[in-house]
Amino acid sequence: MIEVTIDAVAAGGDGIGRLDGKAVFVAGAVPGDVVTADVVVDKPRFTRARLDDLITPSPLRRSMPCPHAAECGGCSWQMVERTVQAGWKQEAVVAALARIGRFDQVTVRPILTPGPEFGYRNRLDLHPSPGGPGFHRAGSHDVVAIGLCLLAAPAVAALVDEVVGRAGEGDLTLRAGTRTGEAVIIGPGHAAPGEAVITEIVDGVRFQVSGRAFFQPNTDGAETLVELVRQAAGEPGGVLVDAYAGVGLFSATVGEPFERVVAIESSRRAVGDLRRNVPTAEVLALPAHLGLPRLDGDVDVAVVDPPRDGMDGAALAALIAARPRVVVSVSCDVATFARDARLMADSGYELEWVQPVDQFPHTPHVETVARLVRQDT
Repeated sequence: MIEVTIDAVAAGGDGIGRLDGKAVFVAGAVPGDVVTADVVVDKPRFTRARLDDLITPSPLRRSMPCPHAAECGGCSWQMVERTVQAGWKQEAVVAALARIGRFDQVTVRPILTPGPEFGYRNRLDLHPSPGGPGFHRAGSHDVVAIGLCLLAAPAVAALVDEVVGRAGEGDLTLRAGTRTGEAVIIGPGHAAPGEAVITEIVDGVRFQVSGRAFFQPNTDGAETLVELVRQAAGEPGGVLVDAYAGVGLFSATVGEPFERVVAIESSRRAVGDLRRNVPTAEVLALPAHLGLPRLDGDVDVAVVDPPRDGMDGAALAALIAARPRVVVSVSCDVATFARDARLMADSGYELEWVQPVDQFPHTPHVETVARLVRQDT
């Protein structure tokens, strides 16, 4: 058992204190807390510990609105106001660009906070337990059965009410088109992934989303991302490449005025929707590292929206070799974005600006949109 004062927040959301000159990471602690904690991992350079008790609570703290928040692993930051959370996310972006990306000077715009802080998720993934479906406990595969989820959009919350208390035999996905009212439960005893389809509207465009295919979980946030990508792309015209295209969010919106759109997507779940949503696009049903080398001719704008691991080395090399005039990076992980941006900067691209977006309130996750421009244009 150790006692430590928390004075900062790590990018992953843990509170950070120092003990005998060594960093101590404590999940669930916030700056201003004085806590006791049980050591879980002790390394020469850092310690990870589990919060035991609050000796002196931080003045930043508030009562957590959700009754499941203390156990559920989905909302690790409900103990502070959204404005505080947004400030931490802004700092995390700046710190990652300096520490991981090694950028001395870059324009990081003030963070945007689209939509409500609760009731924003258009999709929930639930796991079975004897007490009913729920979410994994923080840092565990144990399931905490839930009676409600305050993050669920109203149409999804209505689906939660349908499944509460039912033990079930497998994972459930609840999803809804928040702007169409269409909703579906996918899983044992409900619709099969291949049969379930909902429609969502973003930027005035109707999107078909099938089964468990990926779509931005925050529809208001998706609208903001589209506007930022459009802004970063600049004057439309020529060829737009949309790598990691999903069901076509950016191809169908930002790509509409371009003369040619090439959409690259490897997920079979998403490709059918992509072809339906963007019938004029040339679709390469391939991973990015195989699709990008197949590009022919000049590329004016490349939009890349990779998963949390960022772009793998082969995909990034192929992107740089394609020599797009502008690269628009959409990222859900600031560390991998900073890493990839540094590699692009070393290959002749200038990182003009980065826009953080608080798309997932009450979690440490922060989205970024960035504009990179090739310097020999």
